[in-house]
Amino acid sequence: MKNFTNVLKIAPAFLLAGTIMHAQTKDSVTKEKRIEEVVLIGYGKQKKSDLTGSITSVSAKDFNGGATSAGQLIQGKTPGVQITNNSGAPGSGTAIRIRGTASLNGNNSPLIVIDGVPQDFVGVNGVADPLSLINPNDIETFDILKDASATAIYGNRASNGVILVTTKKGSTGKFKVNFSTVTSVSTKMGNVDVLNADEFRDFVNTYASAPYKAKLGNANTNWQDQIYQAAWGTDNNVAFSGGVKGLPYRLSVGYNEQNGIVKTNSFRRTSVGLNLSPKFFDNHLSVNVNAKGTFTDNRFVDPGVIKTATYFDPTQPVYSGNSNFGGYYEWLDPGSVNGFNVNSTSNPLGMLNGIHDVSSVLRGLGNIQLDYKFHFLPDLHFNVNAGYDYTKSDGQKKVSAFYRPGVNDNGGSSIYSMEKKNKLLETYFNYVKNIAAINTGVDVTAGYSYQDFQTIIPGSINYKGNAPTKINNDFETQNTLISFYGRAIFTVANKYVISGSIRRDGSSRFFNGTRDNLWGNFPGVSVAWKLNEESFIKNITAISSLKLRAGWGKTGQQELPALDGNKPFNYPAYAAYNPSSPGADYQFGNQFYFMYRPNIYNPYLTWETTATKNLGLDFGFLNNRISGSLDVFKKDTNNLLVLSNVAAGDLSNQNLLNVGNMVNKGIEGSITVIPVKNKNTTWEVSFNATHYKPEITKLLDRADASFNIPVGGIEGGSGNTIQAHAVGYAPNAFWVYQQAYDTNGKPLDGVYVDRNGDGKINTADKYYYKSTTPDAILGFSTKISYKDWDFGLSARAVLGNYVYNNAASNSSLQSASTNEYLQNVYATAPVYQFSVPQYFSDIYVENASFLRLDNINIGYNFGDVFSKGSNLRLYGMAQNVFVITKYSGVDPEVFNNIDNGYYQMPRIYSLGFNFQF
Repeated sequence: MKNFTNVLKIAPAFLLAGTIMHAQTKDSVTKEKRIEEVVLIGYGKQKKSDLTGSITSVSAKDFNGGATSAGQLIQGKTPGVQITNNSGAPGSGTAIRIRGTASLNGNNSPLIVIDGVPQDFVGVNGVADPLSLINPNDIETFDILKDASATAIYGNRASNGVILVTTKKGSTGKFKVNFSTVTSVSTKMGNVDVLNADEFRDFVNTYASAPYKAKLGNANTNWQDQIYQAAWGTDNNVAFSGGVKGLPYRLSVGYNEQNGIVKTNSFRRTSVGLNLSPKFFDNHLSVNVNAKGTFTDNRFVDPGVIKTATYFDPTQPVYSGNSNFGGYYEWLDPGSVNGFNVNSTSNPLGMLNGIHDVSSVLRGLGNIQLDYKFHFLPDLHFNVNAGYDYTKSDGQKKVSAFYRPGVNDNGGSSIYSMEKKNKLLETYFNYVKNIAAINTGVDVTAGYSYQDFQTIIPGSINYKGNAPTKINNDFETQNTLISFYGRAIFTVANKYVISGSIRRDGSSRFFNGTRDNLWGNFPGVSVAWKLNEESFIKNITAISSLKLRAGWGKTGQQELPALDGNKPFNYPAYAAYNPSSPGADYQFGNQFYFMYRPNIYNPYLTWETTATKNLGLDFGFLNNRISGSLDVFKKDTNNLLVLSNVAAGDLSNQNLLNVGNMVNKGIEGSITVIPVKNKNTTWEVSFNATHYKPEITKLLDRADASFNIPVGGIEGGSGNTIQAHAVGYAPNAFWVYQQAYDTNGKPLDGVYVDRNGDGKINTADKYYYKSTTPDAILGFSTKISYKDWDFGLSARAVLGNYVYNNAASNSSLQSASTNEYLQNVYATAPVYQFSVPQYFSDIYVENASFLRLDNINIGYNFGDVFSKGSNLRLYGMAQNVFVITKYSGVDPEVFNNIDNGYYQMPRIYSLGFNFQF
């Protein structure tokens, strides 16, 4: 890793030197005529050269190939944006963070707007990531709004940034067909470092008593190899586009099928997309119709199967011939009612084949947008956008009768479903005028927005045999958001740009019986100075563009944590009663009655607010052969939404409170260099880097310095957590004991440093060691084209990344000596020789900094294969090619930085072709 860092330090200088040398040629001195790039800014668009906020645009030509989720398309492509895969399972999607976290218990994901329709933050039962329901092949651009001066136009949902997703559209002209197909094979990266069969025998024979030694088997089974497979996948897409009598259209159909590297895991997605964009009344009325439909089938694996394959005794065979368990070997206990040891881990193969967990999800997303340019005043536009987003999911988890938990009840199943109905209506006026008399361009927008979110979750039903039992109540909630917004942009002499916006949001989520906390105001202001238009710079031919930006804005956060699955807090500021849960009814005579019980609530609850200051510099040199940007920012979040313990005697032991503050300071930058550009060859290199440091500055009022909020649940023990929120530290800091070592550097069993010197070891000696916040996030990509050949690669590095290795902390000598069964151990167990698990030792918080080569591809363009204007490109690609890290686990990139059986990212090899005529 150190060598890699040194390479990064010298690479920009090397590339810059090469670029300048090449730029001295006659061809490169001549300025190229370029079409001015236009970027979406929310309820409008703006020339990139006139942007005042921190906005990055990534288009289809820069996307990562082979993505099954929208987030993967731009992974590592832009500074300030960290995209982490939720897991390696197909369809699992990504977690997106823009400039770190801005909330503790609120949602930290950015607001996603697809073709003008803002998405909600409520997940979908049976779907790992709602964005996986959008076909990545239909996406044209991502416009990422990062600072509050840019995002304030979206008000109380914009504290974590905004991502505007634009899908592909048709254009007038010749009928075109584009067909693409990719076939892939996925393999595992490696295995968790546990003992093999012979090593485990030595371990047990060394540390266990005779009864436990007698439990050893004669087999040599690698349980991890048993659950993994080489998995094939295919992604096929066809699109028809063109124009019929002035009606541009694009119709796309896609089918994606991916099998997971863990056996029985699969993901299927069928998608249809339609775009119509006609114009009427001499182009005064523009109509844009978008309709997208997806249907997905998922088969999930039990999240515990990877952990089970890690720990199951490698000296035991896969099969035992015991028909009670489908022939799979299981740890038995003749004294138990079920015949098996209820405390032991299950046979991993028995778990995979004994649990059938499937879901089907239908989603329809559509909107129609009308933009009318007034005949009597062409500079004035009126825009109407109406949309509807519908999702229906159904799922069932079956447990076979031969699987251990199903043996005594002839199997069982759980049935669940969910339905979401979201509606949108937005209207706004937009006036754009260049006033020559004062050499000023004016762009003014004023609008209204209504969005309604409805979520329906029927109570789940469990079956034991054929007997149904309803295990929870029906749940339904509706939330309405009403907004008024405005923005004005003034461009003076094509040098100075001033932008100001304000949004007033009213959210029913904070209704408390009055109007006290329903409304909030979210302003933003920014300026830009185009230095390259000044006379003292304009004639310097080496400077293509140079712009200084500054902005301030205030945004909000109204997304509350889910209490159960994807059920959001249901009006937590309003006093209400709910019926008791099934099983908590009362008997009167021969009848059973559900009782109503009060919910805990907070009538003073309101949204978090984040004020952001941003200073930026955009630059381009040598006809933009060198271009990039640099931003520094500071985010101050107040009224943090925190699920906190409350005084005894309330209706619950926890309530949602506005009790905290947090500050986040950071710097980010990107640079793109084109060292070579001529008739046959183009070489482009891009690099970006991000550093930020969040710190909690306030939690509960009147709390002493020792107060914290434990978070980050781990496997082992009951209710154990390994992280905490505390004043003066980053969110999710690891809260651990400092391990003590002997003179030879060997860790001492159960011995920790007495950090406060009081002569005893207790929680007062715990300290905050590292966190989920890395020191730096780096991205690198390069593209080379030579005649009809093209080559590209993209890589990422995360420095100062730390992960709690839960697989290692769960392993100790106890696994061989005090259980009623044998359990394999992590390779560190015989080295550390801890008699019992030491869950809170800092020895298990490992440096997981890494360099990952995400993607490497090579392709050949055959040109006019069948007719003039047709095209065929054949390419090969490898994803997740290698990872360089010190982390002892399989994959250092673990969401939430707690590795307790993480589904590793697969290594994928693909072959595909694109055909167009």
